[in-house]
Amino acid sequence: MMRSPRKFKAHSLAMNLLLDTHIVLWAFTDDARLTGAARDAIVDGRNRVFVSAATAWEIAIKRSIGKLRAPGNYAEELERHRFTSLDITTAHALSVEALPAHHRDPFDRMLVAQALFESLTLVTKDTKMRAYDVPLMLVG
Repeated sequence: MMRSPRKFKAHSLAMNLLLDTHIVLWAFTDDARLTGAARDAIVDGRNRVFVSAATAWEIAIKRSIGKLRAPGNYAEELERHRFTSLDITTAHALSVEALPAHHRDPFDRMLVAQALFESLTLVTKDTKMRAYDVPLMLVG
């Protein structure tokens, strides 16, 4: 199980994280590509780790068309890792319109909108996200 209590320096501040889809899948499988500060932040029990409903939607679509192999017990994995599901609200959806067109992927644009709207740090390997004025934690 990825999320387990760990001891960290007392001066570390708690964060609210939003995981990109590939980061969620890496966390579920304890993938070696999830390293460094991102892994430490995800397993730090003081941080709240959010996963967007857009991620479940993206995984379901890609699984159904054969473009992704992912665990079929998604909801159980969220609970097992103590990740908090983040629903997509009307306000989130409408805020996508104001985003510059730096990224064409609708799932990624929703994650940026949610991170901005909810004041979350987006954890991703996607360097295209740097173009947005969103707090990022880049992996790799």
